Amino acid sequence: MEMKKRISLELRNRSPAEVRELVVDSCRSADGEVEGVTEEFSALEVLSMVNVGLGSLAKLPALPKLRKLEVSDNSISGGLDALAEKCPNLSYLNLSGNHIKELSSLQPLQNLKNLKSLDLYSCGVTAADGYRDAVFRLLPQVVYLDGFDPDDNEVPESNGEFRVRFGPVLLVPCVTRCSVPDEDDEAGPPGDEDEDEDEDEDEEEGSEVGLSYLMKEGIQVSLAVVSSSEDDDALAQGEKRKRDADDEGDDDDDE
Repeated sequence: MEMKKRISLELRNRSPAEVRELVVDSCRSADGEVEGVTEEFSALEVLSMVNVGLGSLAKLPALPKLRKLEVSDNSISGGLDALAEKCPNLSYLNLSGNHIKELSSLQPLQNLKNLKSLDLYSCGVTAADGYRDAVFRLLPQVVYLDGFDPDDNEVPESNGEFRVRFGPVLLVPCVTRCSVPDEDDEAGPPGDEDEDEDEDEDEEEGSEVGLSYLMKEGIQVSLAVVSSSEDDDALAQGEKRKRDADDEGDDDDDE
């Protein structure tokens, strides 16, 4: 889909001045330039044009409130001079996957005084020796390069300044019990639900008592079995002694 058409769809009958976030990823730029984004987007804070075939940012309009610009996976090799003039409040810039091979190509970013986070993943410049130290020296205002600060500390999750969201956040309340009634189910009179919950609690309590009772009975049964077994042994020994005594008596009579 062409970038201009995609932007008209994203507007959804809104005026450009009402849009704060615009995402046109994976569209196609006809001539490798920014299309459809005009100065009418005066309130725009987030602009994402990932993989749209951009070769230059020269035609990027003045966007004074823009804070985050995503232009990764394009063919940009330079021409970053326009950013400082047209987007002075830019704090996050993602140039990953572009054709930036020389450190000198980044020099115009010195004029972006508010730039705090810069991403250059998969750009040719990252292969240079001492690349990270060189970028931090060139752009002292940058705090995070490719997601890490000079001490290799990652961007904290709580740092919202460098983690701008696309679109609104929908807050869903937490529900402890959730059930979807069948179409055939009929709503019962008020109070039924409370009665059912009371019955469930009673059943749970009954189960606990029954279990403890059974365990207790099991112990008693085990003890009874042991006692009866001991009595049987004692009885058997008594009968044996009696038989031995009778045998001795018979022997005396024979003598």
